Amino acid sequence: MNKLFRSVFLALLVAAAGCAANAAETRTQLVSTAQFEQWMEEISNWGRWGKEDELGTLNLITPAKRIAAAKLVRDGVSVSLALDLNKQRDDLNANPFEHVLTVGEFSGHQVAGDRYSVEYHGFAHSHMDGLPHFIHKGKMYNGFSVDVLKTDGAEKLGIHNAKNGVFTRGVLVDMAWFKGVDFLEPGYAITVEDLEAWEAKTGVRVGSGDVLLIRTGRWERVRQKGQWNFLEAAAGSHASIAPWLKARDVAIIGCDGVSDVMPSGVEGLANPLHELVLVGLGMPILDNLDLGALARAARERSRWTFLFVGSPLRVVGGTGSPMNPIAVF
Repeated sequence: MNKLFRSVFLALLVAAAGCAANAAETRTQLVSTAQFEQWMEEISNWGRWGKEDELGTLNLITPAKRIAAAKLVRDGVSVSLALDLNKQRDDLNANPFEHVLTVGEFSGHQVAGDRYSVEYHGFAHSHMDGLPHFIHKGKMYNGFSVDVLKTDGAEKLGIHNAKNGVFTRGVLVDMAWFKGVDFLEPGYAITVEDLEAWEAKTGVRVGSGDVLLIRTGRWERVRQKGQWNFLEAAAGSHASIAPWLKARDVAIIGCDGVSDVMPSGVEGLANPLHELVLVGLGMPILDNLDLGALARAARERSRWTFLFVGSPLRVVGGTGSPMNPIAVF
């Protein structure tokens, strides 16, 4: 009897291991270039708001959406979603924020001033990716040619088009909390199934004009274990969520990482979700946010929605901007 029990137990372990391996294989199966191109075509918002449109999914933040979002403010508590601008060079911050403070005289006064310099794209600074940031086969959102990108700025789709800011409902998908962990392991790919399971648990449905913020727990992992090779392995969303983002008419996505899971699982591309979203949907992206304080505020209130407020710098022709978004409960 004991031998029989042991045999059955071992067989079940082998079967379970096989199922787990198959599940992992399915999650990490390489997506072909052909599938990526199909997604790009299927989700396209080109021409949806007119052939000269430069706002993209910001068009989804309507006056009615702003009014509804304003009504989410009940406690008057605001939370910054940005990191301190990083002045320290390291493996992930090849371009540290530069800050020079000066003290001088002005009309009888002693005054202090600053000079700032930053190359914000990358993995270290909180920022908004504008629509000219990624290009697909020589075209950007709405079919604008790469030829409009000049050394002094983009002649189309520049970040200055978002000068009126983003004022809408924010939705925090705290995927680390949902999975019952402090942080997702590097390389974990968030899928549509994950997002819809989170919706089922919380009763919140992501909808038109929302800013969707996904927390992987990146900075909690850094706090506990130190920095790691983020470019080699990072938790994030799989490119296959792009059609879902289109179906839900999300206005902006953001993450404490760079939204894309790495490795991406898409043939030949490091950040396929970036390309699909920026070029296909015309959707800005918020990278390298600090969502820890927001997660705590949300859990304390059991509220995953809030007023989201943020605005990029008015840089004519910019490909994006540093940003300090605010959540208000």
